[in-house]
Formats: sequence, C-alpha cells, structure tokens
Amino acid sequence: MCCLHVLLRRLLFGSATRMEKTPLPADEDGRMMADTQSDAQLLDGNGSSLGTAMEPARDAWASKIQYLLAQVGFSVGLGNVWRFPYLCHQNGGGAFLLLYVLLLAVVGVPLFFLELAAGQCIRQGSIGVWKHISPKLAGIGYSSCVVCFFVALYYNVIIAWSLFYLGSSFQSPLPWEQCPEPIHNRTVNECTNSSPTTYFWFRKALDITDTINETGQLNSVMTICLLAAWTAVCLAMIKGIKSSGKVLYFSSIFPYVVLLCFLIRGLMLDGASEGIIHMIYPKLEIWGSVQVWRQAATQVFFALGLGFGSVIAYSSYNPLRNNCHRDALMVSFINFFTSILATLVVFAVLGFRAKTKAMECVTRNLALLSGISSGEFELNHLLNWTNISTPDSVMLEEYRNWFLHHRSSVPVNVTDCDPEEEMNKGVEGTGLAFIAFTEAMSLFPASPFWSALFFLMLLNLGLSTMLGTMQGILTPLTDNFKRLMRHKTALTVCSCVVGFVIGLVFTQRCGNYFVTMFDDYSATLPLIIVVIFETFSVSWVYGADRFLDDIENMLQWRPPVVYKYLWKYICLLAMIGLLGASVLQMILKRPTYTAWNHSTASKGKLDYPQWALVVLSLLIIFASLPVPLGYLHTLLKNKLGQGPETGRRRETDVEREDYMKCNTMEPDSASTLKPLDEEVGEEPHRNSFRALGSEQYKLLPQREETEDGEETTGM
Repeated sequence: MCCLHVLLRRLLFGSATRMEKTPLPADEDGRMMADTQSDAQLLDGNGSSLGTAMEPARDAWASKIQYLLAQVGFSVGLGNVWRFPYLCHQNGGGAFLLLYVLLLAVVGVPLFFLELAAGQCIRQGSIGVWKHISPKLAGIGYSSCVVCFFVALYYNVIIAWSLFYLGSSFQSPLPWEQCPEPIHNRTVNECTNSSPTTYFWFRKALDITDTINETGQLNSVMTICLLAAWTAVCLAMIKGIKSSGKVLYFSSIFPYVVLLCFLIRGLMLDGASEGIIHMIYPKLEIWGSVQVWRQAATQVFFALGLGFGSVIAYSSYNPLRNNCHRDALMVSFINFFTSILATLVVFAVLGFRAKTKAMECVTRNLALLSGISSGEFELNHLLNWTNISTPDSVMLEEYRNWFLHHRSSVPVNVTDCDPEEEMNKGVEGTGLAFIAFTEAMSLFPASPFWSALFFLMLLNLGLSTMLGTMQGILTPLTDNFKRLMRHKTALTVCSCVVGFVIGLVFTQRCGNYFVTMFDDYSATLPLIIVVIFETFSVSWVYGADRFLDDIENMLQWRPPVVYKYLWKYICLLAMIGLLGASVLQMILKRPTYTAWNHSTASKGKLDYPQWALVVLSLLIIFASLPVPLGYLHTLLKNKLGQGPETGRRRETDVEREDYMKCNTMEPDSASTLKPLDEEVGEEPHRNSFRALGSEQYKLLPQREETEDGEETTGM
C-alpha cells in the first residue's frame, strides 16, 4: 500500500512539477529576443506559477540590433575621438596604426571574445561569472564593479562639461570666439596672453584654481550640469536594458552621422590634406620604443572596454545560440573603424586650424617688415618675391623658404610660421575637444550650428559609454544578491544619487585636477590586474580546452584552436608585460598633473602633493584589493565552516572550486534541471556540457520523508 500510495502521488503531481524550458530564439533568424520568464518556474498543484512571485524574470534584449548597439556604444567612447588621434600623432602616425592593428588582432579580439563567451555561457554579471568558475575568483567581479564606479564618477563630469558647452553653443557669435569686452579700458590679460577658447575653458567653464590644493569652492554652473547628467543616466536606466536599449538607438548611431558630416566639411577646408598626410605619414623607428608599445596596448585595452564587466553584463542577456564570436569580430572592427574615422576628422580640422594660425603669423611678420625704413634694410632685395603691402598674396611655403635663408639678416624679431607647431598644441584629451577643436569650429561659417552638433555628439558618446559602465555595476549586483534584483529600480536611483553626491568633488574649482587623477590612476592598473586574472582563470584554472568545449556546445561549432594558445600565452604575457611597464613608469617618474596658471596664462606640470599621492594610491588599492580578499575569504570560509554536513561537503567543494562547467541556464534553476536523455543514477561525463534547447530538460521532484517514513514529492 505504501508503494502504491507513493506511485499514485507521483502520477498525480508529476506532471505539475515538470515544465519545459522556454526556448531562446537563435540570432541567425533575426527574430526578437523577447523577455522570457525564468528557465525553471515551479508550479503548484493548481498549475499556477510560483517562480514569478519568488524571483523576477531576468531581462533579455529586445533584438540583436539593440544588443550590438549597446556593445558598440560602450566600447566606442570619448577615447576614440580625443585619445586615439593624439596617440597616433605623437607616436609615428601610420606606424602606430600598424602597431595598433597588430595588438588588436593578437590581444584585443581574443580577450574581447573571452568576455563575450563567458557572459553568454554563464548568463551572469562579472561577479557571478568568476564565482561560477570558482568561488575563490569572485573578487575579480567585485574589482570590476569598483573600477566601474570610479570611472562613472568622473566620466559623468565630462558629460556635464559637454552639456555646458552644448548650451553655450546656441549663441551668435559663440562666447569663445573673442575675448571679453575691456573693463575701464583695461583688457583681460589672461585672455589676451592665451586665446579666447583657452580663456573660456579655464576661466568661464571651469573657473579653475592654480593648484589642486585649493579645494572646497564649488562651481555652481557645473554642479547643475552634473545633476542634469546624472538625471539623464538615471532615467535611461530606470528599467534596465528595456529603457537603456531604446536610448542606445539614438546615442550609438548619431555620433557616426556627425563624424561623417564633419569629415565631408573638413575635407573641403584649406589645410585639411596637410593635416591628414601629417597623421598617416609612417615613422617606423618608433617601434623600437617600449613606451609606444605600452601606449598602443593600453589604447587597445581601453578601446574595447576589457575588464569593466560591462561586456560580460551585456552579453549575459543574450540567447544561448547567439554567435558571440562573430559579435567579437564585428564590434572590434567597428571600434577600429570609428577610431580611424575620428582621426581623419580631427586632423582634417586641426590641419585647417594650423594653416589658419600660420597665415595669421605670416601677416603679423609682414606687418613688422613693412614698418622698416628702406635705408636701414634692403627690403626690396630680400622681399622681391611679393608685394609686402598685400600679405594675402604671400604663400606660406614662400615665406618659410625666405625666412630660412634670410632670418639672420632681418633686424626685427620675425618668427617662423610652422603649421606643425600649431598641430602639437592642445591635441590631447580635453585640450583637443574643448580648446583646439572648439577654436577650429569658431572659424567655420555658421559656427554655432557646427559647435552644437559637435558637443551633442560628445554628449551621446559619453552617455552610451556611461550606460555600459553603470550596467557593469548594476548587473553583477542584482545577479548576485537576489534582494537587490527585486528592487532594481531603487538600486538604480540610489546608485545615481550616490554618484552625484560623490561627484561634487569634481565640480570644485580644482575639480579638473581630480578628473585627471581618477582618469590616470583609478582604472589603468586595477583593470590590467583584473584582465590578467580573468585570462589566467579561464585558460589555466578552468582550462582553455574545457572553455572551448563549452563554446562548441553552445554555438554548435568549435572556434579555431589558435584562441587556446593566444589566451594561455600571448594575451597573458602581454598583459603581464603591460602591468610591469605601467608600474615601472609610476616608480621611475613621480606622478604629475597639468595646472593652469592664471597670472601667466599658461599651463605647466606640477607634482602631486603628498595627500594627493595617498589618495591616488588608495584608489589603486581599493580597486585591486577585492581580488586577494575574495580568495582569502573563500579559504577561511572553508576552514572555519561549521555544521554536521561540513566535512561531507568539503571534498565536493574542493572539486567544485577547481572549476565549474559553464551553465546554459539561469543559475538558480540550473540545479533543478536534468537532461531528459540521461538515465537516473547515471553520472554524466565530467567534461560534458549540455547546450541544447528546452526539450532536453525536465524538472525533478523534490523528495521528502514523512514522519512514518514515506517518501513524498513536494516543493
């Protein structure tokens, strides 16, 4: 009777506890990746779902296009517009491009593919992915979250600057086209000794102090702009990828429209061709410089967003069969194409600016020469190639050739007018965007229109990258802490509020110096350390062969075996070398920052004070510390664990921590699903991995014993 009773209960309730996994659409057919429920919802006896009440369903991308725009929007950022052109210009032009492509192919793409595959395979954020492989590696994900938080703090300040300049662009003439009107017949020396655009940036926009020590005074205008920037980020992410994905349709595509418009306009400018030739002219001797290799590797590293956890977070919302290998190649190519496009635009416009500045120099020098009396100086003999009364008729090349041959014979202080010197002024970072490029646009016809277009592009580039950075924080936390998953909206709002409050540090009058500090030191070393541990974990702890096996079962085809050797040797050694070179540079060269001196109206290098050195050291330590702490926490937890089953579990934990197979299901439901074609009691092969659809899984009943010893099936 007992056996019959158990059999009847199984027949009655067995169907209620079995549920097929909702199939995920493949990306090949282009269908929508609609939002699905959890992979294993438990049903009660009446057939109603308990899964939704217990845990919210995980989000999914609405379409493949939306996902690609998210990855492209995150990887293509402000660095493509103002850092890559500067590095290309400073490090050999075309030679740097070749070096960049080489490092992108052998280091960037393999590591980008590794993060895409890990996120899509395990379907968790950065914390869950590395914790899934081994609990001792959970600190890698926490370090990624800390770095993302540091980057988000100062990155949104750049968006605030763009908002300020965008609002200032709706004036004619632009407020940075000329110096302020003289007050009591006295000109503003800070402006006349520099330039209108430089004066507007340092005095009107930042109202900057002379050193980083002058803290405490808030810039009210920038504080309001920062509040608006965080409000925009919060509204864009209020519903997770459902809302941010829609924003990305505009923020990811619009910058390309603007870049193409600027390229067409720039190629029509006088001096554009000289600027582009100056950019692509190869200087192969720079390949012998270790510093150039370090800068190229760092640019590859940051261009793809490796180590932030955002790439993993975005790919974790993909369907199982999505071709992440093709995505890695596509996004990497688009990123490189964007860098080339932005570089062409920048150097076409800077070439025009340099040519204009050089011609202004020629005009000034000819004015000096025209004031010399003919008795003092045989002017007609030396200037027989032009009519000095009409400077516009003088060609720049003619003037420079004359100056090289006769400068020693000229009794006045006449200078050379070299366009290349102008190309080298203010072409890095904020100096490029807010000074050099802004000054060039003020020379355009209809300059307010081009200025508004440019800063709207910067705003969208920054916003799309900012959304990915915040996703690298929120997704791991909600995946790892179920209570936060149930309150994702509150978590998003609180994160933005905290970010704004701490971000007030950057809206001080000395805030620009703190932005430089965070940009140089809060992310570089910690991210390199994170990626080193990521590569080591997959290729040596988990095993590169096992990882390729998992990808093969997931994609139904095996990636080339070259990835195994790239992960295990080339990428790992390259990242270790990059870390060593970066640490060595910090040790050999005391950290400095560029400060603005208002009395001399010039920039200069200053050493960080002692308290600032402590701050930047703490930034590096706090971002890197979770990696060793996570390892030590797991060791202590295993040694100090208590309970009647601790000893019995320890052997299983040791085996589990060696590596854990990538999972194709939602993590919490994975333990309750079993392949239908496996016999009960038959242990699957240790390296086997089921990456098939919902039809291959069934829900196993949970067994309980009643007081009289009967086995029952319950939930």
